[in-house]
Amino acid sequence: MISMIEQGPIRPPSEAGSLLIRLTRNCPWNLCAFCPTYKGKKFSFRQVAEIKRDIDSFKEIERELINLSNELGCGGRIDGKVAGAAYGRYGFLYYHVGSWLASGGRNVFLQDADSLIMKTADLLEVLGHLRAAFPSVDRITTYARSRTVMKKSGGELAELVRAGIRRVHTGVESGSDEVLAFIKKGARGDDHILAGRMLKEAGVSVCQYVILGMGGKRWAEEHPLQTARVINDVDPDFVRFRTLAVKEDSTLAGMVDKGDFAPLSEDEIVREERVLIENLHGIKTRLVSDHILNLLEEVEGRLPEDKEKMLGSIDRYLALPERDRLIFRLGRRGGVYRFLDDLSRRDTRARLEMALDQILSEGTLDDAIDEMRRQYI
Repeated sequence: MISMIEQGPIRPPSEAGSLLIRLTRNCPWNLCAFCPTYKGKKFSFRQVAEIKRDIDSFKEIERELINLSNELGCGGRIDGKVAGAAYGRYGFLYYHVGSWLASGGRNVFLQDADSLIMKTADLLEVLGHLRAAFPSVDRITTYARSRTVMKKSGGELAELVRAGIRRVHTGVESGSDEVLAFIKKGARGDDHILAGRMLKEAGVSVCQYVILGMGGKRWAEEHPLQTARVINDVDPDFVRFRTLAVKEDSTLAGMVDKGDFAPLSEDEIVREERVLIENLHGIKTRLVSDHILNLLEEVEGRLPEDKEKMLGSIDRYLALPERDRLIFRLGRRGGVYRFLDDLSRRDTRARLEMALDQILSEGTLDDAIDEMRRQYI
């Protein structure tokens, strides 16, 4: 039985069904003020031989799962039943591999924060070993910093595409140079544009992440407009919205305490989201709101055809009476609401009404919701 394969702490929600393979440890930049994920942890490269051993261990797990399948009378087929049985007998690692194989074994996500920082030759060796071990793999994705992408030549990126890299997830956060400098992103808006264009030219699906509210009150106007500029100039395949929540152990929390950064309210963030979307023109990007931190999950769709629908959802929320907005915020942050239509559920609303009155009698709703939001980071 395989007891240990090294894996990193995070992956995008869209990679929930992917096999996770750790190529590097932590983040080579690790200075972003809003991000506590890798704070206090040293970046390091994993050796190619070490990564290949992990891949070989995944292959050994597959063989053990096939044996378990035969034992269960499933004829060597790995499905949900086998994955569930593997979890009970061997633990989560076997369940992870079993679920991946049950879904076809096609998608792989490379960890940690910036896998493309590896030498291209080393990456190609790892990818070749992976696809030899699992011929079913046809889509490999990873995080990468824009500055890292810029250091690769067009030829190197094309080689990586041929080796199986299909999508790169990049944290843009903001298109404003002032915001990017303030949060110590280590990149400018034009860097994000150049990196996005390089990836697209190489044939890579580009997914850029934007943090709503990242400009705070100081850059509330500039942040959405400059971010829209970057998106318009790249036309990425996906833009994924994330909403700023200041984690207590982040550098940004200290900036808030000193008065150097004033976060926006949730309603202000929604208005900022509207400005951003309103200023997206001439692109075919898909906007995705796949995180609980986003207040309005239903604000997603493809441009240009869904633009008015998305703006309409925002306007619908902003037009609600203040108490209805408070109830929706509480329901959303409490995990009982997903969409605006949930406000019509009378039984749930009655409970939220009582909870709201209790919170307001003891303090402010913003404090309570901020605490709820931090739990989702």
